Amino acid sequence: MDRSPTDQGQVFVPTMDSVLHNLSVCQKETISVCVRDPRLCKDDLWHSHIDYEICLQTNSMCFRKKTSRVRRRYSEFVWLRHCLEQNALVMELPKLPPRNPFFSLKNTEQVAQRMKGFQEFLESVLHTTFLLSDSRLHLFLQSDLSITRMSRCALGKTRYTVAEAIQRSGSGFTTTLEKATCDSDCESSSSSGLGQSVDTQTRGSPVPSLEC
Repeated sequence: MDRSPTDQGQVFVPTMDSVLHNLSVCQKETISVCVRDPRLCKDDLWHSHIDYEICLQTNSMCFRKKTSRVRRRYSEFVWLRHCLEQNALVMELPKLPPRNPFFSLKNTEQVAQRMKGFQEFLESVLHTTFLLSDSRLHLFLQSDLSITRMSRCALGKTRYTVAEAIQRSGSGFTTTLEKATCDSDCESSSSSGLGQSVDTQTRGSPVPSLEC
C-alpha cells in the first residue's frame, strides 16, 4: 500500500505566502453600520423632527470605539455629507435620500426607504479609506455632540478633544465642561442645537412642520 508523505513521517511546512494569506484573513478589518429605530422628537408646539439610531461595530484601528450607538437627524446627515464633500475633492459622494416635506412615520414604506438610503450612504463612506481620516465623521458616528459642537471640536476650539468627546459620549462629560466654562459654542434651545436646518420651516408658520 502506498503511504502519503504524512504517513511516511514527513511534516508539512507551510509556505510564507500561505502564512501571510492566513494572517491577512485573520486580521481583516471590518466595519458594520446599521440605521434603525426612527423616533419622533418634539422641538416645540409647532415643530418636530425624526431621528434615527446609528449602530456601528468594527475591529478597525481607525475607530476609538469598537461598538457605538448614536442618534442623528436628517439635517445632521446633510451636514456630514457637506463636510466630507470638502475633503473628497474630485470624488463624487453618494447621495442622501431626498428631502420629503410630507415624510411621516406612519408611512412604513417612506421610513424604510429613508433608513435604507442613510445606511447605503454610510456604508459607501466607511469603505472609502481616505474619508476615514476626517474627525467630523468619527464625531458624527460615535459622539452625541451637535453640529455646532462637532464643528468646533474638529477645529480644536473646545475644552475637550475629539477622542474625549467620543470616549465619554453619553456621560454628560462634554455638556458639563461647556457649562462650567461658558464656552461660546453654547446653543440656543430654540434651535434644538442644530442651527438653521435645511428641512425646517420658519418659526412663524401656523402649520405644524415635521423635520425629517
